[in-house]
Amino acid sequence: MSNYILEIKDLEIDYGIVKAVKGISMHVEKGSIVAILGANGAGKTSTIRSISGFTKVKDGQILYNGEEIQNQHAYKIVQKGIMQSPEGRMILNGLTVEENLLVGAYSIEAKTDEQGVKTSRKVRIKGLLTEVYGYFPILLERRKQQASTLSGGEQQMLAIGRALMGAPELLLLDEPSLGLAPLIIRDIFNIIKKIKEDGRTILIVEQNARQTLKIADYAYVLEIGKVKIEGKAKDLLNDKDLISAYLGVVE
Repeated sequence: MSNYILEIKDLEIDYGIVKAVKGISMHVEKGSIVAILGANGAGKTSTIRSISGFTKVKDGQILYNGEEIQNQHAYKIVQKGIMQSPEGRMILNGLTVEENLLVGAYSIEAKTDEQGVKTSRKVRIKGLLTEVYGYFPILLERRKQQASTLSGGEQQMLAIGRALMGAPELLLLDEPSLGLAPLIIRDIFNIIKKIKEDGRTILIVEQNARQTLKIADYAYVLEIGKVKIEGKAKDLLNDKDLISAYLGVVE
């Protein structure tokens, strides 16, 4: 039995004239944080959006727990246990913080465990809210506030929290550090690491290579739609030539 929750094989994504992803392969182990790094236009977001069903795959396979999921409807992929926190956060204006979170729980259903004990939908959602507020206490403080009035960092926390409300087995994070101050980025990345330590698997797309490699277990560096290099995050973090060559970051 494979320990890979996600396998991508020879993935190709093309937008007519532009071929965004050119035959990449990667895998994600259960209980790990895997990073997809690269500059703008490298194919990172196209890759993650193809996993969550928002971008059509031209060729190749995406296997989730051994099942092919490429080109399935996004709502079906959510039901399988994959949730995405999108680039740009996409907070729902006109709704409170807690209402935004509850939108993320739309696919939650009553559940019966192996011992035959049934947990109602209402109880599961209450438990998920408690979990999210545990990671992000500021959201509990602001739960009745209009979500649009939150700071950028708080909105990013809300976007991640909303994805967690779907009880994902695999959490997809697209550019969670985008537009945030360094101290806020550090806080959010510490929380992402804690979410992983609590048993979730995370695939993160980021331009902030250094911060991401500090919390990731494994990483893929994309350049113009291809995997240029891959390896353990700690090894890549120590390779300054690689970071400056492919990621444009010199520390």
